Amino acid sequence: MNAAAAAAGTWKLGDLEVNRVGYGAMRLTGNGMMGNSDGTPIDREAAVRLLHSAFEQGVNHIDTAAFYFSPLRSANELINRALASWRGDVIVATKVGPGREPSGEWLSMARPEQLRGQVEENLRQLGRDHLDVVNLRSDGMDSVAEHFAALAELRAAGLIRHLGLSNIRPQHIAQAQAIAPVVCVQNPYGLDWRHADQSGLVDLCREQGIAFVPFFAISSLQREAPPAQEKDTRVHTVARAHEATPAQIRLAWTLHRGPHVLAIPGTTNPAHLAQNIAAGALRLTEDELALLNPPSEATA
Repeated sequence: MNAAAAAAGTWKLGDLEVNRVGYGAMRLTGNGMMGNSDGTPIDREAAVRLLHSAFEQGVNHIDTAAFYFSPLRSANELINRALASWRGDVIVATKVGPGREPSGEWLSMARPEQLRGQVEENLRQLGRDHLDVVNLRSDGMDSVAEHFAALAELRAAGLIRHLGLSNIRPQHIAQAQAIAPVVCVQNPYGLDWRHADQSGLVDLCREQGIAFVPFFAISSLQREAPPAQEKDTRVHTVARAHEATPAQIRLAWTLHRGPHVLAIPGTTNPAHLAQNIAAGALRLTEDELALLNPPSEATA
């Protein structure tokens, strides 16, 4: 087995040790955001080959959700198929809270008593007796306490091993930690999307031993043209020095943010998969980090 994904080191999600470079399964359903397909979904057998390739390269942490589906594909079911023919330990982290109708229409945030049904749906789709990690996606809730308590009950019942949070504000960590341990936090974060720095969330997770798992680490959520062009120029400069792609430099920058930061880039392209995994071996110099992240932008 090629352990390329181990080059960036490991981190523990509770008692589950994972390589810091993982894989995000959203794109397996198509090319759309949050499971809404606006591209051609990957062939099922090609998806299995892609996932097996990721595992062979050392990826042992996959991010998914039951609401990652398109008219023709379900990320969970593709993962189930890949794991059924794979001998090795792979940690699967999923999300609950939001939901979608079979038609694809989004539902309102689940009530606490509805979370069990979402957990059981993930269990069925993934073909598992328990879920390794379940992240509660807050999506604007003032308090996560009631929902997190419902998940903690399912954890006590053995349906869930570890709990995490997604799309949250810093105060949500204290609310959840008062109920049960939080092993990871998933929030948007990258060179062009630094709110988690401004709020102190990245550092708060490090202080509490919680994995910080950025999504959209390669593609930005909001990019104004002039600043983005200037940032892209800097990224390309560093990329040329390492004979790497700009996407690899963005991933490497994210991983340099701290040993508790994990990466879950997603792709359906085998070459891009290998590049994403190889980014974990890149070591940026202090000068390169300063070029990518000038002091004037650290809190911008």
